Amino acid sequence: MTLLVCWVGIDTHGPASIYIASDSRYSTSKAQTFDFGRKLFVCKEWPDIFGYCGDVLFPSVALGQITALADEGLLFDRSFPTEKKFSVVVEKLNDLLAGYPAKEFGLSRNGVTIIHASRCDDKEAGFSCNQISWHEDHGWRATGATMPKHSSVLLSDGSGKRYFDQMYSELEQGANSRTSRNVFHSFCESLNLKEEATVGGAPQLVGLIRKPGSVGENYGIIHNYKRYFLGAHIDNARSFDNISWRNQLFERCDGRTKKRFPNAQKQPLTR
Repeated sequence: MTLLVCWVGIDTHGPASIYIASDSRYSTSKAQTFDFGRKLFVCKEWPDIFGYCGDVLFPSVALGQITALADEGLLFDRSFPTEKKFSVVVEKLNDLLAGYPAKEFGLSRNGVTIIHASRCDDKEAGFSCNQISWHEDHGWRATGATMPKHSSVLLSDGSGKRYFDQMYSELEQGANSRTSRNVFHSFCESLNLKEEATVGGAPQLVGLIRKPGSVGENYGIIHNYKRYFLGAHIDNARSFDNISWRNQLFERCDGRTKKRFPNAQKQPLTR
């Protein structure tokens, strides 16, 4: 399983950003774990980001194909509103699942949940967030998130959901309530609890911003004084400046030094 969280950042002008975060642990029924698994995906030509929890194999294959199809111009059209893009994603998931050996490959046992966040660049630009879950008992079920009036969690799921929801409820009583950083603080703090054996590894983070024409972004994460990117440990990279980095406080960091940029806003955790 995993911990999967999507939230929106809202400023005085309205929704400004949307993010998906996950852990990096793959686990088996025999309690074996691998802490460097990718669970988040972005389109590099479209303002669309994805994350999953539950089964590992099917969503890894499906989302890899969906983002590649989109980036090659084979899935979306520029005229599509966010609702249409989500329906196209659901159609492709159904198409892929039709020939998938769910029982043999573990999907029937694990189920799967996929979150799709998107931005529409028309005159009524805004973000959308939808969740689609599959279980052998009921097939696919979709849920859409309603945009709040302040920065807040939109959706959370996975085996670590209970611990995240508790942590978020606690930290929302502090000085950082109703902020985007408070969601990420809650995510990382619940990860650090290590209460759920199927949740672990470094945080992963992808996001979209309000700027028209911008696309999905992968973030590097400074976790326990080490660098990670989509779950992978990064040490001898050719350049640490090719991506944006965040630490567990959601502060902008220098990927080379692993420290907060001197001019970056401090975002201390408060309770």
